Amino acid sequence: MAKFLSQEWLDETRKMADGQPERMGATARLQYVLTTAPDGGELRYYWVVVDGKLLESGLGDLEDAEITLTLSHADATLIQKGELDANAAFMQGRVKVAGNTPKLMALLPVTQSPEYKQLQREINEVTEY
Repeated sequence: MAKFLSQEWLDETRKMADGQPERMGATARLQYVLTTAPDGGELRYYWVVVDGKLLESGLGDLEDAEITLTLSHADATLIQKGELDANAAFMQGRVKVAGNTPKLMALLPVTQSPEYKQLQREINEVTEY
């Protein structure tokens, strides 16, 4: 099992996401900033999504990120576990967004697809929280 949001976890989940369907236009360079990480500081990681496919992910900062999402580590955990809907968290202001909001809005429907929900369950089975 890989620890949630470790580089090992990011690498493994990227491989697991290979089977996701192509979604034309669902493309963005995303920077995540998690506040109140377990060590008390911030945890920063990124995703590069092209047509619904997660092509790149890693710890740290992404040069030329189009969207920065800031949320608490606790909310990120709840979202990954499926206990907090990403769309609801965004609408409730629990996820702060900077950058290209229309690009983010094009990605949000992906999180409601049956394929994404199945991937989320599979990832949870191999994740240590």
